[in-house]
Amino acid sequence: MDGIAPKKKRVQSALFMCNYNAVRSLAAEAIARHYFGKSIYIQSAGVRSGEPADPFMIAALDEIGIDAARHRPRTLEQLEEWEGLNFDLIVTLAPEAHHAALELTRTLAADVEYWPTPDPTILQEGSREQRLDGYRDVRDGLIYRIKSRLKG
Repeated sequence: MDGIAPKKKRVQSALFMCNYNAVRSLAAEAIARHYFGKSIYIQSAGVRSGEPADPFMIAALDEIGIDAARHRPRTLEQLEEWEGLNFDLIVTLAPEAHHAALELTRTLAADVEYWPTPDPTILQEGSREQRLDGYRDVRDGLIYRIKSRLKG
């Protein structure tokens, strides 16, 4: 087996999870809503709270016409309290989030996929433009994966 999964049924609802819901999962939610928001219910959440939305990721999304400036990071617990967790697909973007999602599958019938995604916040050196390049790389990688995974 070469690791290629069989074609899965069409996704109706997707949750993107990361550590803080301030960079990677924020971007994934904004991108998925931009391309599929009329046909798929999309949310994002973090395992932990405490980080504001990252201005570099907001800028990287803005460059391609996606406005995520109003995003308010939320935790998995907050999302569960507000509306429950009823998703076909949970995409995790960091190891900690993946472990939390696997715990959820004890009580949820959701598919969980781990998309290892680099954390662009670790690049603190260089010019604003050099730092933004790291965010653009994450953004573009997410666009590619989201479009190929969620297209009907």
